Amino acid sequence: MAIFLGAYSILSSFLFKNTVDRAFALRRLYVRYACFVMGIIIEKEGNPTVKPAVYVSNHRSLSDPLITSPFLNAFIIAKAEVENIPLISTGAKLTGILFVERESKDSRSAVREKMVETLEEGQNVLVYPEGTVNHLKTPLPYRPGTFKTAAKMGLPVIPIVLEYKHEKDLWYNRQMVSHFFHQFGWPLTKAKLAFGPPISNTDGELLKKEVEVWTINKINEMHSNWKSVFSNQ
Repeated sequence: MAIFLGAYSILSSFLFKNTVDRAFALRRLYVRYACFVMGIIIEKEGNPTVKPAVYVSNHRSLSDPLITSPFLNAFIIAKAEVENIPLISTGAKLTGILFVERESKDSRSAVREKMVETLEEGQNVLVYPEGTVNHLKTPLPYRPGTFKTAAKMGLPVIPIVLEYKHEKDLWYNRQMVSHFFHQFGWPLTKAKLAFGPPISNTDGELLKKEVEVWTINKINEMHSNWKSVFSNQ
């Protein structure tokens, strides 16, 4: 990451101006390299189909954005804690991360305003509406704010499902460094990623329910023929 960011910073100072498209290109290049180095194997279904749109995903691990970003150019809503991590925070800010303090009403309002502004500029936004990582098979209830915003703006919500095959890849409230070595100390990390259809509704609550139903059905479908950590649940 240091090499990628250092080279990009030098080049953008002399040869070209940093733009959204170039920042996304940098992110795609880095995450594809990182996935290869860390042994992440992705089985993908579907593709992003609408721009601008609100993309929402279930949340399993801190590595989730690495798996989604090669296929989706979007500004990502992330916890404010990430902003305090050296180097990672620099890359995050450069390549399109919107930080939110989930316990702060003012922070959530500011991020929501920035999300609206970003969507109005024609860019995608990716949200993890569970509000935290979740190691259970069934997603936590999605928070309604994102869906109300999409409904009010008349924009579609596109659900994403990301599932891991092994328990080692799920987040169990470890420290970040501990989780990193626990997950990537093994040769391979196998994941399934699915982009769903655009879902629209003028009622934010109904929109949320439709997305949750699609998400739960897709999770069950993914695991039905995949002997995984959830196979005994």
